[in-house]
Amino acid sequence: MTLNDRALGAFALLLAALLAWQGWGLEAPFSYEPVGPRAFPLLLAGVIALCGLWLMVRGLDQAEPNPPGANVRIAWMVVLVAAYALIFASLGFIVSTALMTIFVGRLFGGRWRNCLLGGIGLGVGFYLLFDKVFDVILPTGILNVGG
Repeated sequence: MTLNDRALGAFALLLAALLAWQGWGLEAPFSYEPVGPRAFPLLLAGVIALCGLWLMVRGLDQAEPNPPGANVRIAWMVVLVAAYALIFASLGFIVSTALMTIFVGRLFGGRWRNCLLGGIGLGVGFYLLFDKVFDVILPTGILNVGG
């Protein structure tokens, strides 16, 4: 295990604790969703904490260095996530998720046809899952033709 793994694991645990602390106080005066606003940050904090713990206690295996071009793709992922956050409300969940999926798929070498089908499928599928199963209201954006 390298010092970098331990440092990253400790940072992840600190980030998870901060996220849980901030997320615990989230309450809506009235809620349309049965889950409430604190569920996502607490779930995310739990996942980050588990990953941080894994980094701190895993075996002595050394990680391989990133292949050529991986750091550029990682940087583009950061840009895509920021763009996703900016267009989410205006374009809506389905369109912004489809676009994000298409561009991430292309970034990692996916074919246009597969990325388009996957993007549309994920956008529509996750929208229906959250709307119909979890009863979470998501923005419809430009697809809101009826209201």
